[in-house]
Amino acid sequence: MSLNSIRPWRHIERRKSRQIMVGNVPVGGDAPVSVQTMTNTLTTDVKGTIAQIQAAADAGADIVRVSVPDVASSKALKQIVPEVSVPIVADIHFHYKRGIEAAEAGAACLRINPGNIGDEKRVREVIKAARDYNCSIRIGVNAGSLEKHLLDKYGEPCPDAMVESGMDHIKILQDNDFHEFKISCKASDVFMAAAAYQQLADVTDAPIHLGITEAGGLSSGTVKSAIGMGNLLWAGIGDTIRVSLSADPVEEVKMGFEILKSLGLRHRGVNIISCPSCARQGFDVIKTVEALEQRLEHIKTPMSLSIIGCVVNGPGEALMTDVGFTGGGAGSGMVYLAGKQSHKQSNEDMIEHIVTQVEKKAKELESARAVDAGK
Repeated sequence: MSLNSIRPWRHIERRKSRQIMVGNVPVGGDAPVSVQTMTNTLTTDVKGTIAQIQAAADAGADIVRVSVPDVASSKALKQIVPEVSVPIVADIHFHYKRGIEAAEAGAACLRINPGNIGDEKRVREVIKAARDYNCSIRIGVNAGSLEKHLLDKYGEPCPDAMVESGMDHIKILQDNDFHEFKISCKASDVFMAAAAYQQLADVTDAPIHLGITEAGGLSSGTVKSAIGMGNLLWAGIGDTIRVSLSADPVEEVKMGFEILKSLGLRHRGVNIISCPSCARQGFDVIKTVEALEQRLEHIKTPMSLSIIGCVVNGPGEALMTDVGFTGGGAGSGMVYLAGKQSHKQSNEDMIEHIVTQVEKKAKELESARAVDAGK
């Protein structure tokens, strides 16, 4: 019996979308919601860009976007693509020829902005390159760079203008018999972005890439993204996401997974359930969780860990986690394994002990999955 049949209120019914491929990553259909980020190095810094892409991939990124603003960047992209383990989306804005060059350089997807790329003839040339080199395309509508005729029509950026821009561009691709595309309608305003995406989901079956653009720094940007994208994902809208932060791309990936994990849409690594701490705590919860987050970053296996300071909620939370630790008295607490009381552990050595227990459980879970896969 599935978790959703036991707890139907946890079920998210995802919007039915077409599936496309971004390199070897399926996007849309019944594929998992993919997590993207974007490099912030100069693309011409080949070594630095490769290192940043690999760091994002190690953090779990499925797809990474790279800016291609000039010819030198196109040439650099040709060196970058063979050296990385994830599909690369080439970010194309003002010059359509960069899109053609990026396709030739091995990009898996071309991100083009309808407001900047130019007339239909130029778009057709980008489409031809995408078809010739087996690239998909992302139509990237942005409230900050809408076409002039739409701004004249609507008076200001708004959801209707954004969706009209996207649908006009979809028509160009479809008229040229090109269907390997996804679309985004980003805005920095949470309300505008959410409304645009809701409208977009009703008028196209294309895979949708979610993002709240220019969201801000690590804390404020994550909150805005979680509110905007979280509501859309909860409604079943969204096939791939990027948390746009003024921060290290690795942080974008981490926050993207945290949003998906909170909704049960993706599971990767250790999900730590911890209390905010109070005067009842039997150990320093905050410092313990900070240490465990760092020590357990290498665990990729989906699993849960509860770290609760006292016995008020600790035993109940531990019943639902793979590994748990609940604070007690006299300098020790209780370790729970698979939801059951296992043994006492001193606070002094608890972090090392918990790491050991989590690593052991991760190996057990991986072995069980390997057996199931072999059946």
